[in-house]
Amino acid sequence: MPEPRTGPPRHRTTHLGWRHEVLIGDPGPPPRRPAPAERVEVSPEWVAVQRGTEARTNRPLVAAVWVLCGLALLAVALWPLRILPGLLALVAVLACLVVAVPVAVALLQSRRVVAERLAAERARLEAERRAAEGELRRRQEEHAREHTAWRARRRAFEAQPRWYGLKVPEDAAAVLVAGGTDAGWSAVLTTVGASRVASGGDVTVLDLSGRAVAGDLAALVRRAGIAPRIWVLPADLPRMNLGIGLEAAQRARTLAAVAAAFDPKADTEADVELIGAVLEVLGPDAGTGELLAGLRALALPEEEAGEEPPDPLTAEQRARIRERCGTGRERAERAWELEGHLAPFEGVGSRAEAEPYAQVKIIATDRAAGGVAARAYGTYTAAALCRLLEMRGAAADGRWGRTIMVCGADALSGADLDRLTAAAAAAGTGLVLFFPEAGDEVMARLERDDAFPVLMRQPAGRPAARLAEWLGGAPDLALHRLTEVIGEALDGTVADSYVEDVHPGMAATAPVAVRNAASSIPPLDLARHLRDATSWGRATAQAAQMDEGGAGAGARPHRIDARGLRTLPPTAMLVPGPDGPVAADANPGILTLPAATLATVEEGPPAPPPEPDTGGPAPNLGPPPERLDWRSEREPETH
Repeated sequence: MPEPRTGPPRHRTTHLGWRHEVLIGDPGPPPRRPAPAERVEVSPEWVAVQRGTEARTNRPLVAAVWVLCGLALLAVALWPLRILPGLLALVAVLACLVVAVPVAVALLQSRRVVAERLAAERARLEAERRAAEGELRRRQEEHAREHTAWRARRRAFEAQPRWYGLKVPEDAAAVLVAGGTDAGWSAVLTTVGASRVASGGDVTVLDLSGRAVAGDLAALVRRAGIAPRIWVLPADLPRMNLGIGLEAAQRARTLAAVAAAFDPKADTEADVELIGAVLEVLGPDAGTGELLAGLRALALPEEEAGEEPPDPLTAEQRARIRERCGTGRERAERAWELEGHLAPFEGVGSRAEAEPYAQVKIIATDRAAGGVAARAYGTYTAAALCRLLEMRGAAADGRWGRTIMVCGADALSGADLDRLTAAAAAAGTGLVLFFPEAGDEVMARLERDDAFPVLMRQPAGRPAARLAEWLGGAPDLALHRLTEVIGEALDGTVADSYVEDVHPGMAATAPVAVRNAASSIPPLDLARHLRDATSWGRATAQAAQMDEGGAGAGARPHRIDARGLRTLPPTAMLVPGPDGPVAADANPGILTLPAATLATVEEGPPAPPPEPDTGGPAPNLGPPPERLDWRSEREPETH
């Protein structure tokens, strides 16, 4: 297959899903604005009390003044009547005056004392009022600063992302998905494929599940103007160019791996030597049909070798093959067995034509072919990919520049998976392996240092219990309601085949240019394509209101035990974290939400914008405090 045009290295980020986290807590209600206290004046009741006290205290003195005034008037009245001599009347008046003056002075002093007391009280209240106004001004300035800080926290809380990207670690050579349903695999495939296509990466999907789990990915890339290349085996074997054009030794190893899929106990090296010897005689351009004819020439007697029409070999070629490979009984029996195993691949590449580069390639097996045939086709494809990776060498733009995803990896043998993993690691190619359950081989692979485990719903109790024991009693994890609703709504909706079924919302309103060279897709365009072309995007857009709310909104705890692993939502994933496993969602439609970001939780939300500095005093902002109402005050009830 032709290579994409090379260019400057791109950012190779591979997303597996999304984590729901609220990193900035809700700041709560705004701080209350301090209100000024009511103006306090000198109470008239207090003034009346002071004057009443003064009146009671001065009552004897007032009585004495009135008595003295009466005596003086009496003396003055008796003098004209000649009852009291004038001298005595004068002496009596002077005596009353001498006594009345000190008493009057005492009364005036008492009045002045009360007036001074009232003035002092007014001065005290005025001083308290000025102090209260200063304290109120200070509290209002402090409130303005608190309100500004609260507003910044509120804006940061409302603007923060709630769905963060889950990236494949840089040191991970392969991602192992243990468990999952067809819908869950479809979500992971679409998410990983979308992130790789968005960065201009090359994506190859080997679908051995028997279902069209990569159907949403194909619809997405079509919407983005990328023509995917889809081969459904065995129908598309004649036009598949994968595995043809290799050297004799590489073809021999590829076909020997296919034979080993039918007969695991066979001697692979001996099969490689036998197939390689036949190809050496036939030449590098020999097709699979000619190879099968050469194997029949070894298996059948010489007089019967050319009787099956049409036989593409000449008598000379058959003789050279027998001379090169030998005519022993064991060799003939093995050649006959190899011819039977490789017969389904007789027409591979017979109608293959030179095709332009395809950024996305999907090789799938028809579920009607059966499990044995699916294993053979998968083994052939995996072996051909290994040879192709070995020929290409390491990617110039780093790890995960190209990505291979294998759905139903349990159909391949452990040796084939090891060879594919080693070839992908050497070529800097990302590898994602999907296993339907956590079997013995999967558990052994999860322990590898270069493997990034992803745990999804388990189909049975035994693998679920094995994984629960492997997790070591992980605490309960919070699953968002969006994860449950979308996953359950789309579970069981994966098509049985890759027949294109265009949804009315998927049809483009304007012609889309098909690109034959890899190029990146802006995130906003990718989100729009996801919403328009995939069932994940449409369903997530309809349920977007479930993502509203603060921390803990729409989430519930989920136990991570054997039963909990069997009841995980289809798109829920458990991935390793620094403090144990964390919950994630593989739903690719989350990218269409306003609260989604490609950044990770470790990178954190963006810093809130700084508040503008006006240079003057802070404004008096915020609602006033609630005043107490005596009608609502009640004594606490006792029980």
